[in-house]
Amino acid sequence: MGGIRLRTKFLLSMVAVSAALTFTTLLVVRHTVQQEVRLGIQRDLENSVSAFHSFQKQREMTLERSAALLADLPNVRALMTTHDPATIQDASRDLWQLGGSDLLLLADSSGKVMALQAAPPEVTLRQGQDFFPQVMSTSETRHWWYVEGHLYEVFLQDIYFGPASRHQVLGYLMLGYEIDDQVARDLSRVAASEVAFRYGDVIVRSNLKPAQESELLSVPLRTAAGGPPQGDQIPLGGETFLATAVNLPTPGAAALNLWVLKSFDRATAFLRSLNELLLALGLTALLAGSLLVFLISHTFTRPLETLVAGVRALEQGDYAYPLQARGGDEVAELTGTFDRMRKNLQKTQRELLDAERLATIGRMASSISHDLRHSLAAMMANAEFLCESNLTPRQREDLYAEIRIAVDQMTELIESLLEFSRTRESLRPSYGDVRSAVDRAVQGVKAHPEFQRIRIRISSEGSTEGWFDFRKLERALLNLLLNACEAVPAESGKIDIGLNRTIGNLEIRIEDNGPGIADAVRDRLFEPFVSHGKENGTGMGLTVVQKILQDHGGDVAVEKTSPAGTTFRINIPLDPSAENVLAARHGT
Repeated sequence: MGGIRLRTKFLLSMVAVSAALTFTTLLVVRHTVQQEVRLGIQRDLENSVSAFHSFQKQREMTLERSAALLADLPNVRALMTTHDPATIQDASRDLWQLGGSDLLLLADSSGKVMALQAAPPEVTLRQGQDFFPQVMSTSETRHWWYVEGHLYEVFLQDIYFGPASRHQVLGYLMLGYEIDDQVARDLSRVAASEVAFRYGDVIVRSNLKPAQESELLSVPLRTAAGGPPQGDQIPLGGETFLATAVNLPTPGAAALNLWVLKSFDRATAFLRSLNELLLALGLTALLAGSLLVFLISHTFTRPLETLVAGVRALEQGDYAYPLQARGGDEVAELTGTFDRMRKNLQKTQRELLDAERLATIGRMASSISHDLRHSLAAMMANAEFLCESNLTPRQREDLYAEIRIAVDQMTELIESLLEFSRTRESLRPSYGDVRSAVDRAVQGVKAHPEFQRIRIRISSEGSTEGWFDFRKLERALLNLLLNACEAVPAESGKIDIGLNRTIGNLEIRIEDNGPGIADAVRDRLFEPFVSHGKENGTGMGLTVVQKILQDHGGDVAVEKTSPAGTTFRINIPLDPSAENVLAARHGT
């Protein structure tokens, strides 16, 4: 977050903290409510099981009492003494209606089924005969009978001849009630849950959807603990239920279970609205907190912003940027300290500038007076020699040449000083090819007889056209080439000039095979009046080169130097600035 402002950091931190707290609160609330809902559902399931046990016990007591009363009726005893199946079958219908049950079975003392009445009537006497030996094989009086898709709970009662204490059995009476859809609905209403009776691999009765019944059959009857599921979470038909199973005793028959299920998804449906409410509250708190943090951070960061603006103004050289230290906190103290430091710095800078200006003037006066005095002395001496009458024409020409060289040196020094003092606005750019300025600079070098043997090679890549002050650019290139020619050997000197267009810029490299730049002047190469190895050097040549290129928006640098040679790199922008374009238009 290095480029982000302090106020933004405060705001982002508040947003992050508020979002984290809101998200954590939602998770905690959701988890807590889900746990509470789960516990509530488990308690409801336990209560439902208890209610079923009470209901079942009441039914069993009623069924057992009804069976005992019917078996003790005199007409039932008399009927069983006939041992006539047809008579017993016909008479059993009235007994069945009297008992008010869903199933009535009568059998003689040998276990032969004599009569069977059932609702629905598709249960046959043969099926009763197949089931009755299972009942007789155990000592239990209560049994479950699954037949033709119907599940009955039946009770067996002995029919005695005379008092029961004499144990003279005439036959057996079996009375039963069916677990039908009405029983499932009543139990579901009492338990406020879904119920299902599962007998082996068959769902006998339930108020579940058919797809849910099919998936319930795939749920194991036993858990890892060895018992039936107790409050386990199971998916049925794309809906999540909490289920509890109760094993109902079925001696010698398939396992019978009562499943009580309650939808966990429906019970937790309100969580969605609760989450939306909490999310809305969280967003409201987030917005309110962000606004509060913005106001607070604005109070704290505004003085810092003013101080930062003052620092930036100082970086640009503005010492008059207004700063006001309000209050007595650390920021106000820092602002006051910075303001005092700025004033002291301005005072110190003025003193340094004054001292540097005086020193520069002294160095310039010393260097200029030395150079001018040297040239004037040469002119004076040669002029006195010209006054002698015994000179030959050849000698007079040599003396005149010496005087002209001295005048050229003085002119060069004065022009360099004038160029150094001019501002950038003195440029007069025009559109053209830089190659022409390079060619004219090479011709200017070749005009010196001592440099005519030096091989100068020019190469270019890409377009080299642009907006330049070609007169000044030619002067800069000429200064660099003259330095290179003075550095290379007279007989084997080589200078390579390479022009290369890049994106928006023109690079010019001037490479020579001279001995390299001396260490004594390498770090001060572009400073005024720095010269090395030249008898009459003014030390202004490279300074003028740098000034001209900087006026064009470019630069010049020593790319490499060694005993094998030196390479200067010039970088000039090809696109004109607005002020250059205007200047060019006024020039035309």
